Amino acid sequence: MAYSVEWAASAIDSVVEQAEYIAKDSPSYAATLIAKTEKAADSLFQFPNRGRIVPEYGDETIREIFVDRYRLIYRVRQNSVLIAAFVHGARDLAALLLTIE
Repeated sequence: MAYSVEWAASAIDSVVEQAEYIAKDSPSYAATLIAKTEKAADSLFQFPNRGRIVPEYGDETIREIFVDRYRLIYRVRQNSVLIAAFVHGARDLAALLLTIE
């Protein structure tokens, strides 16, 4: 069964912000990061449970895939996946108080 993949506006904004920041020093790495992020998100169409359960939440519907040093955090629903956040792996996720609906 194929799942639809949706992006929260805040997750898109985070990818764009990180890419813009990285592009100041390395436009090619910024482009690569975007491509890797899109590829990881696209893989969720067929394999929504491929990511690990996010330890901070302990909820099997909230998962993550690592894209280089970043965490692509998403929620698996009945027929869809919501990409909720894109955060640097060094950030304290509990301090961000992410609401994943």
